[in-house]
Amino acid sequence: MKPHHRIFFIQFAVALSVGAFLSRLPDLQRKFNLAEGELGLLLAVLSLGVLCGLTFSVRLIERLGARRTAFVTVFGASLFLALIPWMPSASLAVPLFFIAGIFTGAFEINANIETDRHEALLGYRIMSRAHGMWSLGFCLTALVAAVMRQAAVSIELHIIITLMIVLIAGSIVFSGIENAPKRRDAHPGHAPLVAFPTLGLLPLCLVGAAPLLAEGASVDWSAIYMRDVFAVEPFVGGLGVTIFSLLIAIGRLGMDPVVDRFNPRPVAITLLGITAIGMVMVATATHPFVALAGFGLTGIGCSSVYPLAISAAARRTDRPAPVSVAALGQTTFLVFFAGPPLLGFVAEHVGIRFSYWAVVPVLAAALLVTRALAADPAPTAGQPEPVQPHG
Repeated sequence: MKPHHRIFFIQFAVALSVGAFLSRLPDLQRKFNLAEGELGLLLAVLSLGVLCGLTFSVRLIERLGARRTAFVTVFGASLFLALIPWMPSASLAVPLFFIAGIFTGAFEINANIETDRHEALLGYRIMSRAHGMWSLGFCLTALVAAVMRQAAVSIELHIIITLMIVLIAGSIVFSGIENAPKRRDAHPGHAPLVAFPTLGLLPLCLVGAAPLLAEGASVDWSAIYMRDVFAVEPFVGGLGVTIFSLLIAIGRLGMDPVVDRFNPRPVAITLLGITAIGMVMVATATHPFVALAGFGLTGIGCSSVYPLAISAAARRTDRPAPVSVAALGQTTFLVFFAGPPLLGFVAEHVGIRFSYWAVVPVLAAALLVTRALAADPAPTAGQPEPVQPHG
């Protein structure tokens, strides 16, 4: 197994757990007897945990190294997400949401930094493929969740099975992870205790956050949208997440050569436009198939914009790469996790269709600042010359 493939598996493993959990949100909502706004509050607690993980974990990650951080963050996030459905009430589940969020935020920094360093060693882009493994894991676990829900398998049993798979597979794959060397042009300074975005990083934050808001709306609310608007069977309702995740995975796994050929900015403009079209289709759908097609287009559009923003942040030389990635991650993942709760309040008070309309202006704003994406990779003096992609 190639070293960067082990890093890919970090994304895949977390996606299995997070995807299984989010795909069963309709069941968790009924179990705890929650309105959309109340479910949104629980997701906001998860968001707060992610923000804390992104903000405070940089130094700890550098001290632990990639392998130990992978074990701690992936297994930690999976375990606490698996415990949530076993809680007798939503109030008792609140601390578990927060802790799972902390591990999820720390995992994100570790996976992205190691992916960027492997990009420098390989000489070609792999960031989209790394995030494609997240989407592939999400697609597989969402499909399994749709089958599980249709077969009336309890959420508790489903999540525990997922946890066991992650623990066994992760123990095998993570044991071979070794730290990749830092980029030769990396900032020599030490990471501060808290990572905040700079003014120069803010446009990248918006570019990365816009597709994540659309992704969060599609992943967190699609099953509930399909149920409430079209009253479809549980399997059909789960297809929104499955189709979205499949197409975002396909887009990410195949997008790196496209970016190398056409440069990040035109690719990002095209993808953001496709995302906006998908969101409008969902918001205006009069038939379940139209909504599912909209989720599919949204998946294609969301595929590689966030990885492009991460790569651009990691290549900035104004401060250490982990700090820039953490600061970008704070902003973008705050949107990813806090956006759906806010959309939940919109859905409860205005209607779930309007919550998808609300994403479109954010996408339009991101289109205005795509100049922040670097056209070419930062120089990597002393590192291998680019070679043709083969892994």
